[in-house]
Amino acid sequence: MSLNCNEINLILDELKLEGAFIQDIIQPGFDTLALYTYKEGSAKTLLICTAQNSVRINETRKKITKNDKPLRFMEFLRAHIKGCRINSIEQLGFERVVKMELSRMVQEKPKGAAKGTVHISLVKKPILSKEELEAQGEPLETEENYILYIKLWNNAANVLLCDTGNTILEPMFRRPERGEVKDEKFEVEIRDQSKEEVLAKFPVRDWKACPSFNSYIDWWYSEHSDTLSREALLEKAEKWYNSARSKKESALRNLEEKQEAFKNADQLKHQGDLILSYGYMLDGSSNFLECEDYESGKTIRLMIDPKKSAQENAAEYYKKYKKAVSGTEELAHDIEITKKQMEKLDAQYEEIKKEQNPVKIEQLLRRDTTPKQQQKKTHPGLDYTVNGWYILVGRDANENDELLRHHVRGDDLWLHVRDFPGGYVFIKARKGKTVPLDILLDAANLAVYYSKARNAGKTDLYYTHVKYLRRAKNGPKGLVLPTQEKNLCIEPDKARLSRLDTLHAEGQI
Repeated sequence: MSLNCNEINLILDELKLEGAFIQDIIQPGFDTLALYTYKEGSAKTLLICTAQNSVRINETRKKITKNDKPLRFMEFLRAHIKGCRINSIEQLGFERVVKMELSRMVQEKPKGAAKGTVHISLVKKPILSKEELEAQGEPLETEENYILYIKLWNNAANVLLCDTGNTILEPMFRRPERGEVKDEKFEVEIRDQSKEEVLAKFPVRDWKACPSFNSYIDWWYSEHSDTLSREALLEKAEKWYNSARSKKESALRNLEEKQEAFKNADQLKHQGDLILSYGYMLDGSSNFLECEDYESGKTIRLMIDPKKSAQENAAEYYKKYKKAVSGTEELAHDIEITKKQMEKLDAQYEEIKKEQNPVKIEQLLRRDTTPKQQQKKTHPGLDYTVNGWYILVGRDANENDELLRHHVRGDDLWLHVRDFPGGYVFIKARKGKTVPLDILLDAANLAVYYSKARNAGKTDLYYTHVKYLRRAKNGPKGLVLPTQEKNLCIEPDKARLSRLDTLHAEGQI
């Protein structure tokens, strides 16, 4: 249950925050904000919650838990309104929007003052005007003014920091459809309502058993917020699951449709054979070859290029055949991976539904809903962890060079295919451990897969320690000359690559 407009007014009347200073700002979660205020020897913690069904503003005496990583909005508020004085705080009409006017004095260097210059004097100076201070190179004080709007609407709660012209500097939640984004104007339509009418429609909850309404609200939500938050989080989890499941199902359908289309691969080879058999019938002008299929006895038409010979036209059909065969194998692998991902998704959703702790649910959701492009990546390329061994894979010259320069050390092992361009693969060294053959084969298969030798069959690689690599003088980016290298010859193992990809999809490596 969220606060109604009359309850918000009662909260603000009790708080009496006019003249208080904001000493610190903590954002324990994406939907919660705490302002630590101080006024005339009295410290108060103002809690602002925007979670659905728990939207509120009130004083709290409970400890606010800090987030593991500083959140964007908290860092922005600290940079702009920490140390500000609260000049006024009021609800706009009965619209459940709180307006907080803030100001602070900041020092700025006068024009022409040298950077880093500090003036210290023990002599008492007379009070000077702004022009005199500027002329003497003294620091000047200017006033910064802000407006913090706190929307306490149940389905659209938000906190927005604006300038005095109501231009949004930064919102807690960016909502373009509502115009709640940076540089947009924030406007609230205040309806004409009588106090008696609103009071009758939205009564204040009975709180007389507590010393204040703020303390009652703080207690009430501490008793009920877990239930309320869990319901809201489960609703969010259901939306996330349905959306993610729908995308996976669509991807699986597309893969299976392609697989079905590739089932006629043998037919392409047979058609190429027919063109070679009846090549003498090509007249150099027709776009098709009409001939008898010696297997079925039927007359068929084959599309050809009249400008090409029989051998060249047959080669095009053989090329399509090879592509269909290799594509069928890769599609089977991709279908298996997609099914594994769907099973993992189902298991994650079941785990969330069974979880009773809302904090844990939020952590599970945050882990699984963060877009990959927002996930912090410490290195380029790909990485695999197999049985405690860490493998890094560069896929092009830029990734190879970056990994080599900044992410590997002398004792790490380097692998690369011979006579083909491709990615560098590194196995990170472990103190007192020798790289097992199985891990070496995993890395070798990855090196072949991310090279031009992917479809070359049996392939030679060489490997050596990073400390035995020397950069080629005036050579292309990332090119190195190895010494003390050893040779490794492998036949690409699709089952091994499938295992690596499957484990990667399941998040186990």
